[in-house]
Order: sequence, then C-alpha cells, then structure tokens
Amino acid sequence: MRLLMIEDDEKISAFVTRGLKQAGFGVDHAADGENGLQLGLSQRYDAAIIDLMLPKLDGLSVIRELRKQQSNIPIIVLSAKREVEERVQCLEAGSDDYMVKPFAFSELLARLQALRRRADSTAAEASRLSVGGLTLDFVKRNVERDGLAIELQPREFSLLEFFMRNAGRVVSKTLILEHVWDYHFDPQTNVVDVLVCRLRAKIDKDFAQPLLHTIRGVGYVLKSA
Repeated sequence: MRLLMIEDDEKISAFVTRGLKQAGFGVDHAADGENGLQLGLSQRYDAAIIDLMLPKLDGLSVIRELRKQQSNIPIIVLSAKREVEERVQCLEAGSDDYMVKPFAFSELLARLQALRRRADSTAAEASRLSVGGLTLDFVKRNVERDGLAIELQPREFSLLEFFMRNAGRVVSKTLILEHVWDYHFDPQTNVVDVLVCRLRAKIDKDFAQPLLHTIRGVGYVLKSA
C-alpha cells in the first residue's frame, strides 16, 4: 500500500511516516499543499493523509482540487479543530474520514485499513488477495499457502502484497524500490535480490510448484502454474 502524507509539522510527519514504513507501507511526504497536490495528481496512491492548516495551499483546497480532477483517492483529514462544522465541511469537500490531533497511531493505521477495504467493490475483496493457493489477508496480516501459515516480516509482507496486486505482470527492480523502500533512485545495492530471495524461500521452498519467478534482465513475476 502506497500512501501520500501532506503535513507541515515535522515532528508529526516524521513520527507517522516512520510508523507507517515499519508497518510495511510506502510513504511519500509533502510539507505544503502545492507540492502535495502535485504529487496527488501525478502519482498513484492507495490513500492520502492530509492536514488542513498547510502553507501555500490549505488542505481543504487540496481535497477539492483532487476531487475536481476526478481523483478517487481515499482521504483522511488530520486537524486540531474539533468543531462539527469543520468535519462536515471536509466531508462535503470529498474527504472520507477525519481525525483530531493528537491521535493514536494505532487508530490511524486501523482507519487506513478500513479505507482500503471500502475502496474496493466489497470488503471481502479488499481484505484478501489470492494467487494459486497463496492468500494474503490485510485485516489479520497473515499469509497462507495451501492452508499452511507463512510468517513474514513487514517488508516481506509489503513486497508480497505488491507482487500479488500485480500478479501475472513482470515488475522491475526499480518499481520494487519505489513501492517497498521509497527509493526513487538506484541505491547500487542488492537489497531487492536479497528480499526476493527471502520471500521466495518462504512461499515456494516447501511447495512443488513455484509461484515467484525471475525474468532475467527484466525483473520478477508472481504467477500460478
């Protein structure tokens, strides 16, 4: 899951971004409304977290412009204001949820998961992905293959989710770096190969048919036989 966070408070943005990355999410951060709007219109995100009091362009204007441009990205508003009128105004502008500062990170995480489930056609489809006998459950944060539980670290879970969302399609190392590590450049290391190797050992090693394949010189693909 890739998120956009538009927040000018350095402490809040650093805290939330760190927590989301530890939970296996990819996060892009913008410190002002103009930059945040540009990212929201030029990149594909699974959800956005937007503060209302922003420099250059306020959060409410960002939300309205995103909706004006036909963006259906799920949006959670962060605000220090508790007034009902403020919440109503944000919902009418096109936001999907509203959280008052200060807030618990665990609640923000739960609300993001709820937005992801509602974004798909049904809650059942949103909470699970399946390829062959491999299933990934977002709500329970667990993975199984042919009924056997597979324990994954957060980064491995995030990588598997990315592969499963792109099942049958070859994804390059560059795309993996962007979606799993937030790298928009080649760090000149083999971090992708190492993580793919670890994931393959867990989802393929003890099974007759491999699901994760290497396409030499191109990238990787997850597909059933």
